[in-house]
Amino acid sequence: MKFVRSELAAVIGEKTLHITDFRALAREVAAYLIEQNSASELESLMRDVLVYRQDHGIVEAEVTSAHELGDETLKQVKNLLETHYPNAKHVVVHDSQDVAVIGGLKVQMAREQLDMSVRAKLDKFRRLTTEGIL
Repeated sequence: MKFVRSELAAVIGEKTLHITDFRALAREVAAYLIEQNSASELESLMRDVLVYRQDHGIVEAEVTSAHELGDETLKQVKNLLETHYPNAKHVVVHDSQDVAVIGGLKVQMAREQLDMSVRAKLDKFRRLTTEGIL
């Protein structure tokens, strides 16, 4: 039986409001999609699930940096998100590393993305200089 993606996201979101481990949630959803021969829909479905969960008080952020972040930095990011989302019941911050970031941070959430990475700044500088703006 095929579901409309938004309906499926709402069902998954509702059934998983108690889960705070985003990676475990993604594995479960991926397993379901593989079983349904719909693995290509994982990224869009997970985004919809995160939107549903955020609408129900669970704000999740993936913080990517070039190097492993310390507990104090992760705590600061979480505090900023708690301030930005005062009605959130839970704020969950996951960290990952990607050397392509070079330095700085990328913060990705269901509806927002903040890219403060050195890579993004270099890319912007390159665009501006090749377009003759600078």
